Amino acid sequence: MKKITIYTDGGSRGNPGPAAAGIVFLNGKDQIIKEYGEFLGNGLTNNEAEYGAVIFALKKFKQLFGKNIAETSEIELKSDSELLVKQLNGEYKILDSKIQNLFLTVWNLKLDFKKIKFKLIVREKNQEADRLVNEALDREVRNQKLL
Repeated sequence: MKKITIYTDGGSRGNPGPAAAGIVFLNGKDQIIKEYGEFLGNGLTNNEAEYGAVIFALKKFKQLFGKNIAETSEIELKSDSELLVKQLNGEYKILDSKIQNLFLTVWNLKLDFKKIKFKLIVREKNQEADRLVNEALDREVRNQKLL
């Protein structure tokens, strides 16, 4: 059984606006094994970007390590988004229909893993994922200027 920690962050400039995700995978010894910054699209809110980061992380995990490893892995997914973590842990209701759809996507992805624990952390403990969000947004702005 593998224990993996995943730090996720999502951000939107403008809220809604261009949005990106940052994810960092750590092994059981808290060593970074992979990290990604990914542009998610335009016109997204911060909350949609936070969910997008979790969805991207879970899909990327399965892509990198395969479904068999996912089925035997215990994941601790850490985020500084109180809304996201409390909704995914069933503590907050989900009223927004877009967020409801994103929640269902996460819920369905969860089924491929042995166990996923969602943990709220302070923003200062999520600096690496936040940096990846901003790098992805900056990269997208540069690419749009080149077009």
